[in-house]
Amino acid sequence: MTVKTENTTLLVIGGGPGGYVAAIRAGQLGIPTVLVEGADLGGTCLNIGCIPSKALIHAADAFHQAASYAGASPLGIRTGAPTIDVAQTVAWKDGIVKRLTGGVGALLKKNGVKVVQGWARILDGKTVEVGDLRIRCEHLLLATGSVPVELPFMPFGGNVVSSTQALAPEKLPAHLVVVGAGYIGLELGIAYRKLGARVTVVEAAGRVLPACDDELVKPVAASLKRLGIDLHLESSVLGLAKDGLSDGCRGIRMKNGGGEEAVLDADRVLVAVGRRPRTEGYGLESLLLDMNGRYVRIDNQCRTSMRNVWAIGDLTGEPMLAHRAMAQGEMVAEIIAGKRRHFTPSAIPAVCFTDPEVVVVGMTPQEAAALGLDCIDASFPFAANGRAMTLESTDGFVRVVARKDNHVIVGWQAVGGAVSELSTAFVQSIEMGAQLEDVAGTIHAHPTLGEAVQEAALRALGHALHI
Repeated sequence: MTVKTENTTLLVIGGGPGGYVAAIRAGQLGIPTVLVEGADLGGTCLNIGCIPSKALIHAADAFHQAASYAGASPLGIRTGAPTIDVAQTVAWKDGIVKRLTGGVGALLKKNGVKVVQGWARILDGKTVEVGDLRIRCEHLLLATGSVPVELPFMPFGGNVVSSTQALAPEKLPAHLVVVGAGYIGLELGIAYRKLGARVTVVEAAGRVLPACDDELVKPVAASLKRLGIDLHLESSVLGLAKDGLSDGCRGIRMKNGGGEEAVLDADRVLVAVGRRPRTEGYGLESLLLDMNGRYVRIDNQCRTSMRNVWAIGDLTGEPMLAHRAMAQGEMVAEIIAGKRRHFTPSAIPAVCFTDPEVVVVGMTPQEAAALGLDCIDASFPFAANGRAMTLESTDGFVRVVARKDNHVIVGWQAVGGAVSELSTAFVQSIEMGAQLEDVAGTIHAHPTLGEAVQEAALRALGHALHI
């Protein structure tokens, strides 16, 4: 086999949000760039993660809303019982994904980035092979992302699925068991329940969304109960029943059951116990990079321990969020172009697209106290917000956390319908060093959910107007 050789300034391995943004920005800055991707452009986020999951969640919400009108609706709407064509729903979701990934390809081409389709194999810090093509570079950027964690005693296959398969169902299961009550498990579990499946969630911790504080979790737990989702908390999964999946998922240990074993009948099991960095299969170990546990260790410019080898995104650890990877990728491209940049965000927003949604930006009251900060916090309930009432979504609240001495805001949290759209205002106020007075004194449009943001700041100052 004849090996062809190509030279470039920047070589990016991975076409997910971090990798393709880095490549696009590098192209804009005139840096010769090659991007290597073995699957589809857009990575996990666009193809089998953020975007398709939100599409499925929207379809499930629409179906659930339509179903609610089959009975007695307070809005006066009456309709027959709806049906759903899951194949059409999946096709609609796939259409959105195709448009977005096609747009990524067009942007890369527009900015002069060469895309090489295939799986990269690292030879050294400046050389990568993709099939019969050898690419030499001055800078190597690792943006390989992450993969779902597999349980060794219950590997993926058949009716044991990861989030990837759960996002493209051929048909709805009669009973879905979700292992893991983090944001991925709950987002998909709620969607399946709204589509009509029976859903049971098994979680080792004592509550759902164990990474969030108790007050944020309460409205979500109440919603799960209303939806009829069964919860087994402080429980662990031992594996499949001996006779196979038809007999269920075996070994639910309940704290109040004295360690007794039980069998859950299920025709599909979604394992959603986390994600791990994609470090295998492309020769990463040959670089002998410094590691931080199972993640690649980086500094605040995303430099690894090897000169001119960079790493971004899920490969480098928590938080595993697409927008973090994007910001890192843009920064690396600008540093290579000679700009002075460091990755030191004041806050990175995290959103759970559950029902209701949850947003966490900056520090919670508990985290601030743990750091020894003397802070004040205040919440404003959506039950006192006019717009929330008109949207039939009054569960939840907005909470602000600020230093007591100078009123500088260090954190925002919210739980409620559509609060993901408030996350931009939250993170912007922290990045700009806003004080409570800045938010409280800003005129917010009426009637909007955003008024709860202003009211939370007013309440922290001791003079909320509508509570």
